[in-house]
Amino acid sequence: MMDYDKKYTDNIVNTLKQLVSIPSPTGFTVNAAEFIKNELSEMGFSPAITNRGNVLCPLGGNGPGLILASHFDTLGAMVRSVKPNGRIRITKIGGLSLGSVEAENCTVYTYDGNKYTGTLQMNNPSAHVAGPELQDGKRTEDSMEVVLDHKTSSADDTKKLGIETGNFIAFDPRFVETESGYIKSRFLDDKAGCAILLSFARFVKETGITLNRRIWLLFTCHEEVGTGAASGLPEADEIISVDMGCVGGDLSCDETMVSICVKDAGGPYDMNVVSKLVQVAKKENISYACDVYPYYGSDANAAVSAGYHMRHGCIGPGIYASHGYERGHREGFENTLKLIIGYVLAG
Repeated sequence: MMDYDKKYTDNIVNTLKQLVSIPSPTGFTVNAAEFIKNELSEMGFSPAITNRGNVLCPLGGNGPGLILASHFDTLGAMVRSVKPNGRIRITKIGGLSLGSVEAENCTVYTYDGNKYTGTLQMNNPSAHVAGPELQDGKRTEDSMEVVLDHKTSSADDTKKLGIETGNFIAFDPRFVETESGYIKSRFLDDKAGCAILLSFARFVKETGITLNRRIWLLFTCHEEVGTGAASGLPEADEIISVDMGCVGGDLSCDETMVSICVKDAGGPYDMNVVSKLVQVAKKENISYACDVYPYYGSDANAAVSAGYHMRHGCIGPGIYASHGYERGHREGFENTLKLIIGYVLAG
């Protein structure tokens, strides 16, 4: 591998900070797509937003085709109904863990372009009132509600604001970078992967490396509901998802590593792809782990399940507390980018 400049790690973190600040729960992703398209266009590439809302960008090169995919849609919620007390009953988007967003600030986006802030709370959130009921109660769509930062005490009051069923609700990311290199934020899944691929594009442009494969970057907008890379793909031999690596339980990965997924809920990944990823990691002294993710799916799974005849793989930086308030590390981002560069240069 050619010399790696730490500026590309800095670029990942800086891009990630911008991207997580753009609300993009699945179905509400236009602004995030435009951000990614503009970043690639400014580098001199020719990205396009597909009819489905994905961003597809050829990087050039010759030889067998390789798609590197990440997703910019996130977990979130929608207005299910406005309750008689003027508060909002939600319906989840994706596999949102409601306990992780209890007492979290959020924003409701109306059809006419207005937005209203609020907080997701239990229906009876005061410990001095609810007592053991608050401690022991289950966190469900029925037991929680969005309390608006607006004077409303009836359904009519709230509806007069323009809030209706189907309005999107986005939770605040709370991005924090620590001096020790940890990045804490919601939506590292998978905006970290997007930032890594954008930094890879910058690496390709600035170093002028020879691409021995035809490379496309694919940024999808429906991964959290299972259909991100299920349509509209160019002809290619392989697809690799650059998503989040899992940390916890009996897994080997931590936040400083790049994780290579060998099997998830959809079954094993392609042995040839996994073996080559491991060989590149060993050759380049990249800190990595091979792990099984029991409750996980990826864009590569979606593509194969949709009938695309491609070998598939999945990698990503180790992310702690997935689908919650997540944590990664600069070293994990860097090791993931290095593995992508090494894999592409290996041909």
